[in-house]
Amino acid sequence: MPQFAPQRALDASEDLAARFIAARTLSEALAAPLSDADATIQSMDDASPTKWHLAHTTWFWETFLLRDHLTGYRLWREDWPYLFNSYYEAEGERHARSRRGMLARPSLADILTWREHVTQAMAPLFGREELGDLIELGIAHEQQHQELLLTDIKHALFQNPLGPSMWTEHPEIPHRSAGKGNWSEHPGGITPIGHRGPGFAFDNECPRHRVLLEPFALADDLVTNGEWRAFIDDGGYRAPSLWLSDGWAWVQREGIAGPLYWRGDEAFTHCGWQKRDEQAPVTHISYYEADAFACWAGARLPTEFEWEAAAATRDALAGNQLDRAGPPLPQGTGELFGDCWQFTRSAYLPYPRFRAAEGAVGEYNGKFMSGQFVLKGASCATPRGHSRSTYRNFFYPHHRWQFTGLRLAKDA
Repeated sequence: MPQFAPQRALDASEDLAARFIAARTLSEALAAPLSDADATIQSMDDASPTKWHLAHTTWFWETFLLRDHLTGYRLWREDWPYLFNSYYEAEGERHARSRRGMLARPSLADILTWREHVTQAMAPLFGREELGDLIELGIAHEQQHQELLLTDIKHALFQNPLGPSMWTEHPEIPHRSAGKGNWSEHPGGITPIGHRGPGFAFDNECPRHRVLLEPFALADDLVTNGEWRAFIDDGGYRAPSLWLSDGWAWVQREGIAGPLYWRGDEAFTHCGWQKRDEQAPVTHISYYEADAFACWAGARLPTEFEWEAAAATRDALAGNQLDRAGPPLPQGTGELFGDCWQFTRSAYLPYPRFRAAEGAVGEYNGKFMSGQFVLKGASCATPRGHSRSTYRNFFYPHHRWQFTGLRLAKDA
């Protein structure tokens, strides 16, 4: 009979290395169903090709860890940083974002070979304590791009009139009872907001500070497809009184009449067109739509501080989040986290005493604090463990290709 050594606890460097390998492996597993042609297409300026995501995350590791901290390391290709830098001005000129889909070469196979080289080259860096925070940032960065990879390829495949599938096996949805329409009340008061260690957080979650909240209530359930259908049937997209001025102009200009990916009683998924589940949370809506629905429902969107206060004692690992490569699909678990990112009415702004980090990594969040709104929680495409109550996702008010939805709030 084979003998097994007793399991031992991982030290900090081993744990970091294991999570790095897990992140790198998941990115490649998510891309595995795609051909080179699939991985090259770009459907709009806001989205990027799959192979660009695979390459950009590799560029991040090679640039900020290997190039800067591994003595004697030589870049895989001197001309590839120009192709795969995203928005880091400190790293110089780069290929235009809107033209990433024109990069037929390097091939997907070439990028995967580069990924393997960079992954292996990282091994000597995990024992260096001074690099721990930067490696944590790199893992979180790769996880963000895993979610973007899934949402971007969904939008790309949606452009095909044949409605192709990325995965052929549709996930089985567990039986659930319909939401009861209950609300959880919060007394308000002076509330601490923002990250407090230990543990990793992005710079936009800091510094921790206090806010004054009035009493409020937060819906126990996310708004569902069935509730959204009632909004449509009641003329929600035809009633300017429900909409912010910019939102109404957007609806008129773009001819918006329902959530992205809806067609009749179907919805487009990573498994192609499927019958829409009316009990599942509605997703792929804009801030404008979320705000209009809340007005129609006689409620409002929560502020990011209300949401964070309500989530402070909730399990961020719970709910429907991404555990493995496969089609993400909202289910409606009743948890505060998971299924979809939830719009708040809060503008994405710096916290009091916020300071961006020095160097190129300081461009990660701070320079985007203009014209966007904060979303909280996590989605079915968010790698489990990536989010937390202090996490601040952010998008422009017209964006809806992400798994975005809403949870209502009201004054108590």
